[in-house]
Amino acid sequence: MRIGGLASGINTDEIIEKLMTAERMPLERMEQDKTTLEWKRDGFRDINKALLELDNMMLDMKLSKTYNSKTVTSSMEGAVTATATTSAANGAYKIEVTELATSEMNVSKKEFEDINTPISELVDDEFPEDGKYTASFTTYGENGGNHEIVIDKNDTIKDVLKQINDKDNNVRAFYDEQSGKIIMETTRTGKYNTEGDGGPEINFDNDSFFTSFLEMSNEVEAQDAVFSYNGLELTSKNNSYTLNDITFNFNSTTDGKSATLTVNNDTDAAFDSIMAFVDKYNEVVEVMNGSQREEKHRDFHPLTEAQKEEMTEKEIELWEEKAKSGLLRGDTTITSGLFSMRNSWYSKVKTGGEITSLTQIGIETSSAYMDGGKLIVDEDKLRTALKDDPEGVQKLFSNSDDKDSRGLVNRLEDSIEATMKSIERKAGKSTSTLENYTLGKQMKDLNTRISDFEDRLVRIETRYWNQFSAMEKAVQRANQQSDYLMSQFGNM
Repeated sequence: MRIGGLASGINTDEIIEKLMTAERMPLERMEQDKTTLEWKRDGFRDINKALLELDNMMLDMKLSKTYNSKTVTSSMEGAVTATATTSAANGAYKIEVTELATSEMNVSKKEFEDINTPISELVDDEFPEDGKYTASFTTYGENGGNHEIVIDKNDTIKDVLKQINDKDNNVRAFYDEQSGKIIMETTRTGKYNTEGDGGPEINFDNDSFFTSFLEMSNEVEAQDAVFSYNGLELTSKNNSYTLNDITFNFNSTTDGKSATLTVNNDTDAAFDSIMAFVDKYNEVVEVMNGSQREEKHRDFHPLTEAQKEEMTEKEIELWEEKAKSGLLRGDTTITSGLFSMRNSWYSKVKTGGEITSLTQIGIETSSAYMDGGKLIVDEDKLRTALKDDPEGVQKLFSNSDDKDSRGLVNRLEDSIEATMKSIERKAGKSTSTLENYTLGKQMKDLNTRISDFEDRLVRIETRYWNQFSAMEKAVQRANQQSDYLMSQFGNM
């Protein structure tokens, strides 16, 4: 803490503060330059973020399902529906469902008021000496076999039901409070017991716990679904069946009639996917081209902290909006990237078919210079191309071959990834250190210069204070000498 001007009466603090304000001007310019570099870095990263979103979207544009997805309509939607893969052949298929696949259900004849009472209090027979009893049942097919349940004399029916449900045995068990009965049923439909002529899917093998204590009885037998496909009778263990790349789903029987299911190309889905991609591409072009059309306001520099203290938040926002405008204007990385992206659409593609260029499916780049190469779509022409030759449209967009056969999306992907790498070398990414990209190195250099200059300012301010302190001492000595002389004259 320094106090000056006691001898001279000069406001030392104010003088030194004004001197230091002048000395700090180069520091403020360096801090403004650093802020400008940070803004440029963030601007580049925003562009890279937009490019990455487009790059991720191109994955779908390279998949067959984007262009060859199928739609299936049913004349009896309540009874039979279906889905088809891209490999399914177009056409009509007749399905008659005679029986649905069902699960097996067993219900106890005995009713229980409370399933939380220990079983030992509910049975007439004594529990074994060790207090444990082993019950078992058998299931069939995958995960089938003999399943044992170890019952302790203190276990309740609820505990036993939990044991059954915790095992991977294709069975679930629960208590129906309304009827007071225990229900056990298979968790899958269809018949898996192939012993002899087939039997129950849950076999208790005369186990006394299930047959005597719970008195389980078979109420609903499991059965396979029975249906005919274009007159051919087939069965399925569940209420779906895949045939010829079509998965049929049975919801109810068809009451002796046949449902007609028609498979066609899903033109709407393919159209929507392409339009979504075009919209995203145009959005990216707008971001990149917009950065080149922004007006640069050379009189607006980043604000210092002192300047911000004198302004309102709205004034700061408007000022910084102008200060950030045009920072990326004329950058060759962005202009070259735009040119490369636009150029990706122009060349023809050897598809082996009639469709070899983008204009043939109703898509072309805008002729307006200010649009920066946005895509314009003739929707009717695109729909027609997707309906008549979806495979040709796919080959035009997606083909990982090199040279003339390379698809347009693959070419665009090459261009975008090259641009993103160039921007990353210049502006890095969120995980990059300052040494890893060009703007970061410039910011690191500025940080060093700012730190050195701040040390210099400390030395300058100390020097000013030392000089004024020396002046104060000189004035004080002069005042003392003057007082002494005056006192001598006064004694004469």
